[in-house]
Formats: sequence, structure tokens, C-alpha cells
Amino acid sequence: MEQSATIAVAMSGGVDSLCTAALLKERGYEVFGVHMRLFPLNGNCLPGQEAAGGKDCSLAKLAARLDIPLFFVDLQADFEELVIRPFVEAYLEGLTPNPCVLCNPRIKFGRLLQEARRSGAQRLATGHYARILPPDASSPRFRLCRAADPAKDQSYFLYNLTQEQLASAVLPLGSSLKRDVKLWAEEAGFSGFIPEESQEICFIPSGSYQEFLADRAGMNRPPAAGPIVDVNGKVLGEHRGIFAYTVGQRRGLGIPSSAPYYVVALEPATNTVRIGRADDLFCREFTTTGVSWLSISRPDRPLRCHVRIRNQHRPAPACVSPLGEHDAVVRFEQPQRAVTPGQAAVFYDGDVLLGGGTIVMESHSE
Repeated sequence: MEQSATIAVAMSGGVDSLCTAALLKERGYEVFGVHMRLFPLNGNCLPGQEAAGGKDCSLAKLAARLDIPLFFVDLQADFEELVIRPFVEAYLEGLTPNPCVLCNPRIKFGRLLQEARRSGAQRLATGHYARILPPDASSPRFRLCRAADPAKDQSYFLYNLTQEQLASAVLPLGSSLKRDVKLWAEEAGFSGFIPEESQEICFIPSGSYQEFLADRAGMNRPPAAGPIVDVNGKVLGEHRGIFAYTVGQRRGLGIPSSAPYYVVALEPATNTVRIGRADDLFCREFTTTGVSWLSISRPDRPLRCHVRIRNQHRPAPACVSPLGEHDAVVRFEQPQRAVTPGQAAVFYDGDVLLGGGTIVMESHSE
């Protein structure tokens, strides 16, 4: 990457994006910050920021400490249309989507990258923990790889980027350890200005996605109650709306039993929640749709690799068989727990992320 390149840094106010901007500036790049406004200003504040002018004011102060320009980009309408609405619709259909998988290609490396280019940037940097390898003698494609810090690796959330987006992305923290980034913040005097990291969905800061979905569902249609049945079809109770459940869930079922029940399947066609025991959660084979092959071209034969079925899942050995242009069948060597429709299944060869797709069907026959 040429030193003369101008790089926009997606700034959230967190330690990772601040360190990203600082690292690039130290390396001699022309840097400016861009912040996505995704919510109304009075809903885009962290606790304690309202009196100081909200999050925009706090971000401006952080950018000033780094001595870089900062621009605010209003993407509220895009975020609603491209992330929140598909998220809600998927949940209402009995799926469990991951909004970050939607946001990264559509918003951050989609709309935000477009706006950054209008302001003079050639590339967009984020604080994601993942690495990018450029084309070389071994491959004509850009390759996305897992981060050096396995506990912070975020490559899973980026599988759906395109080659063009990957070519425009800069991920300086991919070779860093999280503890070193925190140490940088302390030594640079930023610790007292950076909020604690949240693990919640950004548009559901309360963490109560059931409440959020119930409110959103009520705008279009009331959530419909339906039966809770066991694996043999016996009715054991009634649910309060299929969107309030996810595969693998144990709490909140309201079914008394000497051994715990778990949600093993959601069946939107009949508005049914199916529950079973721990052994019923294991699945060997499932189908993915909307498959994106990122670091390699679409294979023309079954591919042996490792597959991750959620971000905290340890990739497991599997065979991925392409099925048409955009689908694939995944068969694990050993059954895996709680394969969840709507989540992403991401394929790896060592550290290289090959591609991934959305889980649409699973079998609990084994």
C-alpha cells in the first residue's frame, strides 16, 4: 500500500478504531475519521455523554487528540433498510440472523466506503481483528485470514465481503493482540475517554432482543402464540411468538421437567417451537444458501476444510459440497451442537477464510 494513500478510518469511539487511526498516522498515511450516524442523535449517546453534547462531541474530542479530521455520515435510512429490517424479518420467520454479517458488506464497506471515497479516501480502515493477504504468486485473489489474536478474531463477520471491498479494506489490528491495544490506550492517555466495550447488538443496547422484536413486530403484525412440542410431536406447552426463541435455548421455555429441555428447531410454517434433550441438539449435515466464495473461486468439487457455525464456535473438520451457484451442503466429520438456521457457516483452510453462507436447514437425525 502506497504511503501517499489517503485512508478513512471508521471511528466508533472505541479503543480499536482509535488505535487503528493512530497506527496508520504513525506509518505516514494521510488519515481522516468517518463516523456512521445510525440512530437519531438522542439515541446515539452512551451513558454520561448527553450533557457533553452526546457521542458526536465525544468523538470530535478524540479525533482532535489524534489530530485528524472527522466527518459524520448519516446512514440511518440505509441501516434501517439494509440491516435492521432484514434482521427483524428473519427473526419473524424463525431464523437467528447475525446483524454484523449484514452490516459489514452493506454499510461499512458498502455505503460508508462510498461516502469516504467522496471525501477523498482511496481505502477504508476499521478496527476489525482480521488480516488481508494481497494477491501473489500463490493466488490471484485477495485473501481474508484469521487474526493473530485467536480470542479476538473477527474474520467470521467479514466473510460476505467482495473482492473489490477486500481490496479497499485496511485492517491494521489483524497482527495485534488485544492486550497490546489496551496498553497503547493507557500509554497514549486515552483510557479515561473510551467507553467500555459492549457485547450487545448496537441497535439493541438493552440486550433484550425479544422486547425489541416484539415492538417492531407489532408495527406490522402481532406475534402469534403457538405450540411447543417435543421431538415426537407431543404438545408440551405454548410459546409467545416464534421470534422469542432460538436453537440451543434452554431458559424461558416454561416446561417443567426433571432434565433440561432445549429448543432444537423452529418451524415457522406451522408456528411451532420444537424442544428436546441435549443429545437432540447435535447435527452432522446442513445446507447453506447465499454462499460467497471470497479467498478462492467457487470449487467444482467437494472441499475438505474447517467450518465455523457461529463466532464463538471452534471450526470443525467438514466437507463442503457446492450445490448450484449459490448453495452448499456441509457435512461435519463429527456432529456439532446447535446448528442454527439464519446464522453464518464460514469455511476455513487453516487461517484463510475461504467463504461462507447462511444456514437454512439442518437435520437432527443423528
